[in-house]
Amino acid sequence: MEVFHAQTQLKEHLESIISSKKTIGFVPTMGAIHQGHLSLLQQALNQNDVVVVSIFVNPTQFNNQQDLDKYPRTLERDVALIKMLSDNIIVYAPTVDDIYNGTTIAQKFEYDGLESEMEGANRPGHFDGVGTIVKMLFEIIKPTNAYFGEKDFQQLQIVRKMVQKNNLDVNVVGCPIFREESGLAMSSRNERLSEKAKQKATYIYKVLQEAKDVFQKSDVKQTVDYVTSAFKKETDFTLEYFVVANEDNLQTVHQKETDKKYRAFIVAHIEEVRLIDNIALN
Repeated sequence: MEVFHAQTQLKEHLESIISSKKTIGFVPTMGAIHQGHLSLLQQALNQNDVVVVSIFVNPTQFNNQQDLDKYPRTLERDVALIKMLSDNIIVYAPTVDDIYNGTTIAQKFEYDGLESEMEGANRPGHFDGVGTIVKMLFEIIKPTNAYFGEKDFQQLQIVRKMVQKNNLDVNVVGCPIFREESGLAMSSRNERLSEKAKQKATYIYKVLQEAKDVFQKSDVKQTVDYVTSAFKKETDFTLEYFVVANEDNLQTVHQKETDKKYRAFIVAHIEEVRLIDNIALN
């Protein structure tokens, strides 16, 4: 397995692969690798000649310095897990300076309003940071296909929009949410939870499933009221937001229409760890 820390060396290595027209699958991660990441890598291995994974905690997508400082960094363990899946995966684990060359500032992006909803509204500048790093990585690696989990569904739609608006030659592949047996969406942030909180955090998916049932039998308001009430009963949680949104434009909806696709999005905190999840409602 080859691990690169400098983009110049990675580009040199990928040059012959790109010129020989081999397909490159790419999985961008911020490390703390879990089975969800490995499922993306497995799909990339199945569908491409060569697979690259990046491990980089991107500072420009954090609007909370404390959150950035606490984000798990486990490179040796990550590389070992990836190697167990396949010895042929190329790892790119750059430093901040290698990526940003001394200027750790995000570009400004327009995503036709996708950036103003949910995470964008609650984390100012977050999606400028996401767009900046993903665009840079696409330009370095030049992937044929790039794989993103639907747990970060808004991010997936943002990346698709960024690719479209910048005419980038990469196919963005959305992959289903990978969950623990308990239903908890796999996330690097889960590592910061105590075992007790991990068990309690399964409540998020349980309520989402119940919300889907309420939505199908009634309306948007009753769905939102149900979830809000459910989290008021569980004092271990702080509910940051719950919204029902149009799956295409991510705009919050208050009334459902028969020909639209809807998704419920939630952010809840437990033990000061911010957990996100979503579920398709149709």
